[in-house]
Amino acid sequence: MSDTDSIVFVVDDDPSVREGLMDLASSVGLKAKAFSSAHEFLQHKRPDAPACLVLDVRLPGSSGMDLQRELAQSEEPLPIIFITGHGDIPMSVRAMKAGAVEFLTKPFRDQDLLDAIQQALKADRAAREQRVRAAELRGRYESLTQREREVMQLVVTGLLNKQIAGELGTSEVTVKMHRGQVMHKMKAESVVELLRMAETIATTNAGRSHTKVS
Repeated sequence: MSDTDSIVFVVDDDPSVREGLMDLASSVGLKAKAFSSAHEFLQHKRPDAPACLVLDVRLPGSSGMDLQRELAQSEEPLPIIFITGHGDIPMSVRAMKAGAVEFLTKPFRDQDLLDAIQQALKADRAAREQRVRAAELRGRYESLTQREREVMQLVVTGLLNKQIAGELGTSEVTVKMHRGQVMHKMKAESVVELLRMAETIATTNAGRSHTKVS
């Protein structure tokens, strides 16, 4: 995706700062949309496109740190670049540990912010592609029968067909058949690839109610 697909969200309660940041984004061909509070931003439906958030720490109502925590718990978290005129080292450390891309203290160089925005958009593109890939893999996994899922779980642990048959109380021939179906439905060319698929599904299912696959 190119920058023309991307959008920079700005949340700052200072109108002049909002206008300045939007002009800066526009100067390098980026779309930008500004909000005066965390609440206003959360009421806005985000478009299906790579994005990042330039966020002031101090806001009326919910703070920037509050908004960061809320977005982190959502299914589609957003890369955040904090800007502040009242920052300190402990605050910046907390923000970065919580996943912020950058923490800039006003006044900052325009280029520093633009570099952070490009880094954030790149990260969001990668995250979006990963979510699409994971959703595709979950769809394939959910097409497996219960027995095929059991076989898959044992295959990715490195067990041989004979060992899997012993674990499941079935014949080696039956295991071989199920194993073939698993590889076909998951579109896996090798056990190593199947293992990576299982790890991807398990990782993206953390905190969700999907069936464990490894």
